[in-house]
Amino acid sequence: MDKNQKFVITVSREVGSGGHTVSRLLAERLNVRYYDKQIIEGLIKEFNLNPEEIERIKGQKRNWFNDLVTHIVVPLRPETFLDHLPEEDIAVTPDAIFECERKLLISFAEEESCVVAGRSGFFILDGHPNKFDIFITASRDHRIARIQKRQNLSHAEAEKVIDKVDATRENFTKRFAKTSRYDLRNYDLVLNMDNLTEEEAADLIFQLFEKRLK
Repeated sequence: MDKNQKFVITVSREVGSGGHTVSRLLAERLNVRYYDKQIIEGLIKEFNLNPEEIERIKGQKRNWFNDLVTHIVVPLRPETFLDHLPEEDIAVTPDAIFECERKLLISFAEEESCVVAGRSGFFILDGHPNKFDIFITASRDHRIARIQKRQNLSHAEAEKVIDKVDATRENFTKRFAKTSRYDLRNYDLVLNMDNLTEEEAADLIFQLFEKRLK
């Protein structure tokens, strides 16, 4: 990577791994913008939905009827067909959310050097000439314990959070990137957080980039 050119670091992470904090600390150490909340705010503004609703839609599996309506019937005969559809069948789709996220990520990466959180950034920004992709993981026990502590949940409740978020993100990635987010070949660096603090992980990545960005 060339520090004299704009660069982008994408950080995909498992919920409860500490990847969000690592990403933010890394951006601070590199003195670049960290894009995460801005993406959520952009989606909320575009679709007038809350974050929970957006995540629920993103996690939907492909539905042949919705795809038919969205890509074939509506463009051909919107004035006659939409009036007869239930509201839930013409609601915001995962495709629309992906397209909005794609435009936001590309605009951020084109504007300045940055660190971006998840959202299939490794795939969306695939053509970026100065990109580095990271995946942050941790054992299930580590993730459960961390979520229990941060959200004041029981062990069973934390497990449900992990299973729900994992399924949502995996469905979304497979749908649009045509790969599993757990396929480590998608990334330049994979970091296990079981024996690292967020600060230690951010420092390790920063040291790596100090050597690469010379």
